[in-house]
Amino acid sequence: MAKLTGKESLGIEFGSTRIKAVLIDESFNVVASGSHTWENKFKNGYWTYDRKDIISGMQSAYRDLNNCIFNLTGEYIHEISSIGISAMMHGYLPFDDNDNQLCEFRTWRNVTTAQASEKLTELFGFNIPQRWSVAHFYQAVLNGEEHVKNISYLTTLAGYIHYLLSGEKVVGIGEASGMFPIDSKTKQYNSQMLSKFNSLDCIINLGYKLEDVLPKVLNAGDSAGYLTESGASLLDVSGNLKPGCIMCPPEGDAGTGMVATNSVLKTTGNVSAGTSIFSMIVLENELSRVYEEIDMVTTPAGDPVAMVHCNNCCTDLDYWVKLFCQFSEISGMNLPKHKIYDLLYESALNADCDCSDLVTYNYFSGEPVAHLSDARPMVVRGRECNFNLSNFMRSLIYSTMATLKIGMEILEKENVNITKITGHGGLFKTEKVGQKLMAGALNTPVSVMETAGEGGAWGIAVLASYAKDSCSMTLDEFLEKKVFSDAKSTIEYPETCDVDGFNEYMKRFKNCIKLQNDAINCI
Repeated sequence: MAKLTGKESLGIEFGSTRIKAVLIDESFNVVASGSHTWENKFKNGYWTYDRKDIISGMQSAYRDLNNCIFNLTGEYIHEISSIGISAMMHGYLPFDDNDNQLCEFRTWRNVTTAQASEKLTELFGFNIPQRWSVAHFYQAVLNGEEHVKNISYLTTLAGYIHYLLSGEKVVGIGEASGMFPIDSKTKQYNSQMLSKFNSLDCIINLGYKLEDVLPKVLNAGDSAGYLTESGASLLDVSGNLKPGCIMCPPEGDAGTGMVATNSVLKTTGNVSAGTSIFSMIVLENELSRVYEEIDMVTTPAGDPVAMVHCNNCCTDLDYWVKLFCQFSEISGMNLPKHKIYDLLYESALNADCDCSDLVTYNYFSGEPVAHLSDARPMVVRGRECNFNLSNFMRSLIYSTMATLKIGMEILEKENVNITKITGHGGLFKTEKVGQKLMAGALNTPVSVMETAGEGGAWGIAVLASYAKDSCSMTLDEFLEKKVFSDAKSTIEYPETCDVDGFNEYMKRFKNCIKLQNDAINCI
């Protein structure tokens, strides 16, 4: 490739299992990417990542990117025009006046805030999911945790990394909408709900208001500061990277997924399927009432979105694939991992449409949409089940979508208009399979773009490019006219057999979910 121009944009996303860094050119093409694999830990009763792992992981991903660039061009990165930071959504990261972290980073995966979530939902008349920052904060207050009185700054993982690189305590509006409810008219935190929250006796006793410690809300296209000298040296330990480039507002993976799939216009939506699975549908009208299963968030431009978020997706499926990888190894075949995935996924296309008398549960952690504070992976089958590889694999794939379907059924009853759904994430890597089965599960055409495989790191790099762009386009215009004008995609339409088969599977899934309680008590 040609030499670097210094006009490239960098996107870094902290996913649940991988930190990915992507460099794109002015035409939004990927120049190179780097990554770092990591895992959460269960510590002090919480799913978390240590600060040192967060920093070293970021440096490792950037170093991997830089080495890739060197192999392509013979030079390392010295100058870029813009940077964007994204991360797994929301969660809880509190700091004191001296930037000391006051407790472990509490991620989206935790389901430890049911009491706070229920009380706040009642107080606001607005659904507050357990993973939201305000739920974690209020639960810490209710628990009598000492650290809350010392909080000077409360942020998310994306907001924290952005602060380390820029010195700015800000978040993008999409990420902010998972910290505290947003007023889509003012595009700021909802002032009436803030007033109600700050009027609670336990909050008054803290001596500060919630808005005093929350990050500032910014919209897509806003400048969110610049890469500082200390930020540049933290990101690039080799010292080659120059400071001074513009940084876009940090966003969660939900927002970057919307950008990566061109799903920010009303009636469009996307499904992100990886460690977790969630759908994002941009609304024309408000829902008729509050639903515990539906999160009300926003696009990176501040438009209202109905989100169905499920904690569990591909983790259990991946464990089963690992078994087949082990069999391949001991048999002497040693098939590449990606080939084993493709073979197993493709076998699902030969299954009975309803998986015969078989149902699986992919629950590695609690699942709020299914009203489970804890859960266990399970396989349940009838004695007359046509138990074969194809049915087993289709059942595993169906299980990744089943809980999402529970939430999507609510949107169906609300007559929410959906003109397009685009899929992205690991579930869609094998050509056609996940896309076809998802179309049947949702009874809606599902598209997958060629760029979808780049994921949220590419999406936040696009937002970084948008922040440096001097044009007056709205975000949806920028995406439609500049980023995706020549985008290629494939589409799968729902087939009657898949629709009917998945509905039969859902009947078993709902009927057997009560078995989870026994499994939790016994295992």
